[in-house]
Amino acid sequence: MYDQNLKKFNIGIFDSGVGGLSVWREIIKIMPSNNYFYVSDSAYCPYGPRPQSEIIDRARVITKFLIGNGVDIIVVACNTATAAAIKALREEFSIPFIGMEPAVKPAALNSKTGVIGVLATKGTLSGRLYNQTLKTYANGVEVIEKEGKGLVALVEEGKLTGVETDNLLRKYINPMMEKGADHIVLGCTHYPFLLEAIKQITGESVKIIDPAPAVAKHLYDVLEHMQGKSLDYEPLKPTEITMFYTTGNIETLMGMARRIMPGIEDKNFNAADF
Repeated sequence: MYDQNLKKFNIGIFDSGVGGLSVWREIIKIMPSNNYFYVSDSAYCPYGPRPQSEIIDRARVITKFLIGNGVDIIVVACNTATAAAIKALREEFSIPFIGMEPAVKPAALNSKTGVIGVLATKGTLSGRLYNQTLKTYANGVEVIEKEGKGLVALVEEGKLTGVETDNLLRKYINPMMEKGADHIVLGCTHYPFLLEAIKQITGESVKIIDPAPAVAKHLYDVLEHMQGKSLDYEPLKPTEITMFYTTGNIETLMGMARRIMPGIEDKNFNAADF
């Protein structure tokens, strides 16, 4: 399905923290041989409570850093940053940007009960893109929205399971299930790392929708159309060509990245000061 002879690209990915690694994980499944530059802005995590102007400023600084590293395209692997900043980034920079789109459409179209849940940050739920998506695809469907306060911090701390995580998830998910939701949309890239804990609560009766695979597919489609605009790169293992940068704790980023790919060497992780 995916052409592994596609020309190789330098791809930038950034998030407020380690959550965007859930998107990187899906991208490298279908495009394992590109050069990747991942920025975790953990010193400013979470973005959700921050004003839009500050999120735009952080996104701009990170974009300039990634462009300085020669990237051909940037994936804004953060729902909040996409909602707050991607329009401004596209207006300021000529490089293509791929953002996170709330996966309301497949949830609404496939719901048998007519009730879906959306678990997201405040910034995403109040964003223009999300609300446009609701108006377009969720007419006639009851949408139960929950702001997942505290969940990003748990993921950043590596608390993907356990009593604390379970209790907080139940606080958000139980009201959705009580109202009959048969689909729950994960509206933050940190949340897929909680999938095991979420499924312990929902069982098999509720479909959990992670938008990351669709974003990876969209990136592939865009790169297909960019074939003539980039240099060729020799195919290498992702562990050798993904460089990680963080404004926060390197060990946090190392730990989560190595959950996905255990063989990543220390030299691939770097502190970022911007």
